[in-house]
Amino acid sequence: MSDPIFLKRVVLNNYKSIKECSVRLGTLTFLVGQNGAGKSNFLDALRLISESLNSSLEHALRDRGGINEVRRRSSGHPTHFGIRLDWQLADDTEGIYAFRVGAKKKGGFEIQQEDCRIFRKNQLDDEESYSVENGVLKKCSAKVAPPASTDRLYLVAASGLPPFRPLYDALSHMGFYNLNPDEIRELQLPDSGEVLKRDGSNLASVLSVMATENQKAHKRIVDFLSKVVSGIQSIETKHVGKKETLEFRQLVGTNKDPWRFMAENMSDGTLRALGILTALFQSSNGGPRKVPFVGIEEPEVAVHPGAAGILRDGLRSASMKTQMAVTSHSPDLLDDKEIDDRSILAVVSRNGETKIGPLDTAGRTAIRDRLYTAGELLRLNQIEPDETVVESTPPNQFDLFADSRP
Repeated sequence: MSDPIFLKRVVLNNYKSIKECSVRLGTLTFLVGQNGAGKSNFLDALRLISESLNSSLEHALRDRGGINEVRRRSSGHPTHFGIRLDWQLADDTEGIYAFRVGAKKKGGFEIQQEDCRIFRKNQLDDEESYSVENGVLKKCSAKVAPPASTDRLYLVAASGLPPFRPLYDALSHMGFYNLNPDEIRELQLPDSGEVLKRDGSNLASVLSVMATENQKAHKRIVDFLSKVVSGIQSIETKHVGKKETLEFRQLVGTNKDPWRFMAENMSDGTLRALGILTALFQSSNGGPRKVPFVGIEEPEVAVHPGAAGILRDGLRSASMKTQMAVTSHSPDLLDDKEIDDRSILAVVSRNGETKIGPLDTAGRTAIRDRLYTAGELLRLNQIEPDETVVESTPPNQFDLFADSRP
């Protein structure tokens, strides 16, 4: 089985409440902390990359209220934010992708620097790369390269060059979810069903494609959902004029035959659970529609606490094929001794600044010795980052453009 890890390390500078962080991600990572700690800001930084590649950086920033709402606010008045990813792909390539965006007057912005380096594993002399500074292409391994600009990520233009296309495809196909049952309940316009949208507003199309191209994954979703919602037998996409919706078949009471319910008649919890399961398994076939990274915000919301274990099993199962990151402050979701300390990043807010890091010594010991589950520690308010590790991180680990291989 190939390694499902796509993002090996994430470095953030001055992104919203995060002054700086440098964290490694596993196949399944739980970002755990209280409300307002800044968990969602971490995933939002990754989502900004995907949205900037699919539309534009300007659109992604505007959707967040502009650059002044994205760059960290502090007494130091940072005028920029930056992101670095150390990544790897299944085609035996790995590399670095990083950029820094600076603020200008009247809410304007400019991409101050953007670097991309692609290596073949274990081949030190085989590298494809480019570097852009203030809208000027400083270097590029391609003999003929498109021009750069200060307001668009160069990777969009470079996606027309074969060496950079796989990275563009992977980053632009990352999926981030905060599912909205009302959007799932409404009649939906059909689309390609390639990647589930953040709010679930194309869920019917995604499940339709999956039912045709990956029946095993579709059945898996139905099986998991039937454990969350008793009596669910099947889920089908139904066309209503030019739109589509979902039809559920569910056993009710003592009836031998299942009743039919349209999405508009299903509960928020059922629709949200279905959306989460679809997000998890949408690319489990590893085909051309593969989503290499899935981030889900608080999957336990609107789902009965008793279903948390089923969602956890779904996360664990799906992470064997797709890298997952989940924000949560639910003890029920984390109440499992099979969740080890390496799967947890503790998130806290100190004087309005987000700290993200591995569990402190007490937490690691409690979980490794199976004295407590992560959920039990959360109930005791004992999920804390190891601030000794965080504070002693070498400065070069926060350098977006450090000349080092991942």
